[in-house]
Amino acid sequence: MTDIIQSLAPQANPNIPALRSGDTVRVHSRIVEGDRERIQVFQGTVIRNVNRGVSSSFTVRRIASNGIGVERTFLLLSPRIEKVEVLRHSKVRRARLYFLRNTRGKASRLKEARREAE
Repeated sequence: MTDIIQSLAPQANPNIPALRSGDTVRVHSRIVEGDRERIQVFQGTVIRNVNRGVSSSFTVRRIASNGIGVERTFLLLSPRIEKVEVLRHSKVRRARLYFLRNTRGKASRLKEARREAE
């Protein structure tokens, strides 16, 4: 019985790296408009990771025009996600960065995590 359930589960997308809260990412997702399909890029900061097997997701927040915050939640195993690029890692001390919703401008900056020379 478990073999049937595992065969129906979607496969992990190899174009999605391991994501953590505080990462600045660029998500390329497929958008269907009528009979046409295009790729839309959404760039922002990962403020939440939900690890729940098939329904795992991550939420990205960015500041749109006129200082309006926009959050978008993506399913980790969705076939609509083309790829995810991690632009930078930030040093954060918590898993959910909801405090960024109340910050404006330079107050919403996160300190970049420096990697040691390998």
